[in-house]
Amino acid sequence: MTRAELTRVMARTAGGSRASADRALGAFVAAVRDSLRQGRPVTISGFGTFVVARRAPRRGRDPRDGSSITIPGARVPRFRPSRALRLSVR
Repeated sequence: MTRAELTRVMARTAGGSRASADRALGAFVAAVRDSLRQGRPVTISGFGTFVVARRAPRRGRDPRDGSSITIPGARVPRFRPSRALRLSVR
């Protein structure tokens, strides 16, 4: 589902306009992004939790010359679905 499709469904379900649904979705994404930047998880009951995880450094290969390189570790966003969401998808 694309952002446009999601805002269309949100507008239809909530009985509002697509523009207001798009603003609401944009505000949600911004709030999650800002919270994760600060290292704080975002938990939505019945849906799941957005968290920041640490990816460890690892060895890799340079595709140009085949030499071994170290790929640095990084902070990456992760989503952990709630039990209710996992069961509803089965």
